[in-house]
Amino acid sequence: MDGKTASLFPELERDLTAFHHKGVLPVQKIKELITAGYLFASEEIEEGQIQPASCDLRLGSVAYRVRASFLPGKQASVTRKIEDLRMHEIDLSRPAVLERGCVYIVPLMESLRLPPEISGRANPKSTTGRLDIFTRLLTDYGTEFERIEAGYKGGLYVEIVPRTFSVVVGQGTKLNQLRFIRGIDHPPSDIQLNKLDKKETLVYLKDDQAKDAYISEGLRISIDLEGSQGSQVVGYRAKRHSPLIDLSLIDHYDPLEFWEPIQAPKTKSIVLNPDDFYILLSKEKLRIPTDYAAEMVAYDPSVGEFRIHYAGFFDPGFGYGNNDIKGTHAVLEIRSHEVPFLLEDGQVVGRLIYEQLWGRPEKIYGSGIGSSYQGQGLSLSKQFKRV
Repeated sequence: MDGKTASLFPELERDLTAFHHKGVLPVQKIKELITAGYLFASEEIEEGQIQPASCDLRLGSVAYRVRASFLPGKQASVTRKIEDLRMHEIDLSRPAVLERGCVYIVPLMESLRLPPEISGRANPKSTTGRLDIFTRLLTDYGTEFERIEAGYKGGLYVEIVPRTFSVVVGQGTKLNQLRFIRGIDHPPSDIQLNKLDKKETLVYLKDDQAKDAYISEGLRISIDLEGSQGSQVVGYRAKRHSPLIDLSLIDHYDPLEFWEPIQAPKTKSIVLNPDDFYILLSKEKLRIPTDYAAEMVAYDPSVGEFRIHYAGFFDPGFGYGNNDIKGTHAVLEIRSHEVPFLLEDGQVVGRLIYEQLWGRPEKIYGSGIGSSYQGQGLSLSKQFKRV
């Protein structure tokens, strides 16, 4: 699709300028952005890319190995920075290896020509986070990662740093996703979130018993180190020097080649090694009502010096369905910063920020649209065989 302006779509323009329509755009409005030429790509945007409240972004045909991560700043394009820092170029028109510990910049297939009322925010996809692939969106003349200014016009780029595993990717691989926000995005206050919890029940426990949400600057999330009756495995620690992972292969790899299971400790505590990557589980089962989306705060020094979540988007309907699912655990990707850190069962490790949608989405998170992690317990990324 080309990038023509939206002057032929007055209905959408009226929607965008209506004062009372604010919030994260749902799937049907994202489709209107595509139809109007606000979001376009070098190849047609596929139906499967459009999630309930976000759009998956695809790698383009080339990756650049660079000497260092960067922000372009207000005086430079991403391409100019790549020319200053590039080491070599990788052809992604066929599968290629991105090496662990190296920094790559990839122009994406998608581009934007946003109206002044629409901004964007990006995040890694769930599978990307569970493989410890550090990704951040870049824009030309941008001063922040993962943020797109309202009215931005230009290309999109992704920084990729495989932290634990070397991976095989190619043109069209989807590593990150983009949300669109109409107007100034103010998350609900704690008072509003408490009212939503009373109305919808945002938190359940393992036995499907409702629990009052712990709300303080968002919904607080704690860690589970008890295990369950069905399994005493409470998490996984990534092994070093593992084989390559081809992201196109589903339900393929033996988990024990790549991961060391963590048995429920008698002390109900573990010490995080700052050199290691962990997959752990929230104690709570969370619900995102269909007229909301949510984002996990990835790094919060008020609860500890560690990063708890790489892929922070939770779609409408996660753990909720059509109000017929009693919550889903959040799988947390955890890496301690600088020093060993003690985690204890039930310790608060992060918070979830709920965001109002522009309107109820035409589709919600779940198996009906191919969502991989609805109803999950402790689970690795979809490239691994089920344990």
